[in-house]
Amino acid sequence: MFERNISVEDVEAVLESGEVVEWYPADEPYPSRLMLAWRKGRPLHVVAAENVQDDEWIVITAYEPDPAQWDANFKRRKP
Repeated sequence: MFERNISVEDVEAVLESGEVVEWYPADEPYPSRLMLAWRKGRPLHVVAAENVQDDEWIVITAYEPDPAQWDANFKRRKP
């Protein structure tokens, strides 16, 4: 995330207030989700798994979605 100029604060904001774009309930060892939020005018996607038992999030990746691969609001993948 640091190579992509995404801060820890950005990721925390996405996890706290982001919109779930995709769910991955079969992921192991914890279900994960793709979340979207706008930070400083820029869309950010964060994929994270939630370990409810230990009350923690495991961040898998964070990135700025590519407009060539996502619709205009970055909520759906283009076919």
